[in-house]
Amino acid sequence: MSGNEPVAKAPFEQVPKANDHPDQAISLSQALLAPRIVIEDTTPVLDGGTFAVKAVSGQAVQVTSKVYSDGHDRLSVVLHWRQAHSRHWHGVPMTSAGNDLWVAEFTPVELGLHLFGIEAWIDPYATYCHDLEKKYHAGVEVKLELEEGRLLLGKGIERSEGPLREQLVQLQQRLPTLAPDDQVALLLSPESASLMSQAEHRSYLTRSPELPLDVDRERALFASWYELFPRSVTDDPARHGTFDDVHQRLPMIRDMGFDVLYFPPIHPIGKQHRKGRNNALQAGPDDPGSPYAIGSPDGGHDAIHPQLGTREDFRRLVAAAAEHGLEIALDFAIQCSQDHPWLTEHPGWFSWRPDGTIRYAENPPKKYQDIVNVDFYAPEAVPSLWLALRDVVVGWVEEGVRTFRVDNPHTKPLPFWQWLIANVRSQYPDVIFLAEAFTRPAMMARLGKVGYAQSYTYFTWRNTKQELREYFEQLNQPPWSLCYRPNFFVNTPDINPFFLQTSGRAGFLIRAALATMGSGLWGMYSGFELCEGTPLPGKEEYLDSEKYEIRPRDFTAPGNIVAEIAQLNRIRRQNRALQTHLGVAFFNCWNDQILYFAKRTPERDNFILIAISLDPYNAQEAHFELPLWELGLDDSADTQGEDLMTGHRWTWHGKTQWMRIEPWHQPFGIWRISKLG
Repeated sequence: MSGNEPVAKAPFEQVPKANDHPDQAISLSQALLAPRIVIEDTTPVLDGGTFAVKAVSGQAVQVTSKVYSDGHDRLSVVLHWRQAHSRHWHGVPMTSAGNDLWVAEFTPVELGLHLFGIEAWIDPYATYCHDLEKKYHAGVEVKLELEEGRLLLGKGIERSEGPLREQLVQLQQRLPTLAPDDQVALLLSPESASLMSQAEHRSYLTRSPELPLDVDRERALFASWYELFPRSVTDDPARHGTFDDVHQRLPMIRDMGFDVLYFPPIHPIGKQHRKGRNNALQAGPDDPGSPYAIGSPDGGHDAIHPQLGTREDFRRLVAAAAEHGLEIALDFAIQCSQDHPWLTEHPGWFSWRPDGTIRYAENPPKKYQDIVNVDFYAPEAVPSLWLALRDVVVGWVEEGVRTFRVDNPHTKPLPFWQWLIANVRSQYPDVIFLAEAFTRPAMMARLGKVGYAQSYTYFTWRNTKQELREYFEQLNQPPWSLCYRPNFFVNTPDINPFFLQTSGRAGFLIRAALATMGSGLWGMYSGFELCEGTPLPGKEEYLDSEKYEIRPRDFTAPGNIVAEIAQLNRIRRQNRALQTHLGVAFFNCWNDQILYFAKRTPERDNFILIAISLDPYNAQEAHFELPLWELGLDDSADTQGEDLMTGHRWTWHGKTQWMRIEPWHQPFGIWRISKLG
């Protein structure tokens, strides 16, 4: 519907908006000019229109609103939308759903900021037709009503010109030649209503405020991320991996079903206060350091670590990844090593202590002496630092990068992100920003509101049936569903969850199933497919963390879950219901160790049932209910079930069923349910 021609006769903003006058005393002149029609409770809307609701190109956006007026006159209501930078409005009529609720949908195609709004007017001809039809079918004399119809046609002719006027004249001239019953039929015909709608001057026309909608490409909603340290793509921990080495990993990453290949920072690494193995304060002569200590004499955020390769090597890798259906995502970490060129070129961008030393990063009792943070509001940093950081992002965009994972965005100013993301996307609307934010809920939601397309989540620490259900349901309700797209990363180089440290292969499969089925976005850090979980004792951190050393891996090692991950991703691609975190519903399953839920499309033409045992050690059994009522079936109906991991099919009889899940076999079931025939 995005190609509809405009139906408004004047620019949307030229007519007074509904609800311009709040409930307070107004003067007579204000009352006479106030809208007669009420347009309120419009959805979707975020913070009253302060921030844009998220949408995806090619997917319909449903708009609802309460629209009503005094009396019994019929209303015409139209939904309008346009790109923010365009003056060209599209429109589609809204349909009454009863009780003053009006509904319509539109499908944006172009990326970037859009605006939408509603206009309504009292429609005399629709009111006339409604009254005529009631009287006629009640057997009431309608001779006078037929004359009123002729007069209404005459007013339409006076307001028209060209072909429209000619058609209305023909209609009016034809009317007296017909028998009364045929006159009624002609006046009530859709053709007559359409002509009169075009000639309508729109009495008491009222328009709502314009509401923002931010349209991303599909990968902002549906993607599978794989995190990889390029320097570890080597067969010898003494040899630093390169971009050229990464080429050999592309086919396997593709075959596992991933479409985003994410690298931690690829920039030069500082040597001052470089961290050693396992975050030791002193580095050995051969320790590579943390890639998050960005900057050395070789360059800063716009440079490439020399041991990884050249800029041309990077370009070839981006192109090769694209040939495998992968796009490269880079880390945007706004922190500097003490060797970063900015410290000497722009010392005013940083905070300095009274003794003249640089203020390095701290999270007591942790100290990060290898990195220092910029001061966004230092006098010398406004606006030069902001512009420099924007130019860093744009520079990588121009190298073919369209996705950025942003490190700790909640520790940087929100106004900075709102400006930077909008500025970058005004030039490159297909760019996606992922917020690596594990912080307070309000801040995580706000990052989505100011422009982040995706976010890390609390999913990593949700383990029980109650915790998972409450979290999934929260993400499916406003305001979260309007501003926040959760990326269910199962692990990260920083986070080795306690659950994975002791649960073995079954535990990794449980978390993989929860992530892939729970959200359209999920990610895993390299080594998850090998069920790596050895921790630093008592901590949610990896022993021998790859952040501080080069870690070669054998990705075909026994016990890996590569095949299962590939099948989970294949199931996601083949079922639309699984390509979003929305559409979740929980149903009865009488076992607190089994999470049982459905993901389904609004039309219910793709209906997936998921049962995941949360116990990686013991078999679990339960009776459960098939949601036959959602398919319009009675409790005794037969349905077809299909195991999407194995392809096995069967017939279910009735609503109540039984399951047994054995974690040493497969700790979950994924079933597609459909009507027979």
